[in-house]
Amino acid sequence: MTASDDRRAEREGPDRPRSGTASDDRRAEPGGPGRPRSGTAPDSPRAEPGGPGRPHGEARAGEPRPRGLLHPPAAPAHRYPLRVYFEDTDAGGMAYHANYLRWAERARTESLRAIDLPHQSLMERHHSILVVRRIEVEYWRPARLDDAVVVETRVVAVRGVTILLDQRVVAGDDAVGEGPLAALRVELACIDRQSLRPKRIPEPWRGALEAISAPATP
Repeated sequence: MTASDDRRAEREGPDRPRSGTASDDRRAEPGGPGRPRSGTAPDSPRAEPGGPGRPHGEARAGEPRPRGLLHPPAAPAHRYPLRVYFEDTDAGGMAYHANYLRWAERARTESLRAIDLPHQSLMERHHSILVVRRIEVEYWRPARLDDAVVVETRVVAVRGVTILLDQRVVAGDDAVGEGPLAALRVELACIDRQSLRPKRIPEPWRGALEAISAPATP
């Protein structure tokens, strides 16, 4: 070691890092020690909309809750009677849940026929068809083998290209007053047979359906 090296060592000290070397002390992150580096997730979970502990979809205090299908609208009902056959039941002897959709489809067809406006006429005269756009179902009690049931169909609203129906499956006349077995809220859309594009509901279907629809609520 030369004399110049000794003098340099005395100036810097035995434990002092030389100029240009990395320091053992970590640089402080912005915000102070303990703060996660940029891009890392914080330890605490993000608050969910509506505040902590609130289940998704639950209404806030004072908000109106979605109306169920238990009570029918104030509109005249078309009644389509039928009976539960063995082919309609599942392994438990109750009507299979998908059969309620088939019964409702038959009832809708017969309700149009009852006002002398069958679906076939809509297809032939206006090249239009009614298709299911949306359907909601609630079940309360089962229909069982050999039960007599009735499907009630009511028109809730008639719009530009859609019809909103309320359909409910109730027990036969010997069990009136026990409430529905199931209820369906069905939205039908009128479309062109060829292009399958939405099409305004033609007359006289529009006028006839509006005449038996439920009164508008304010």
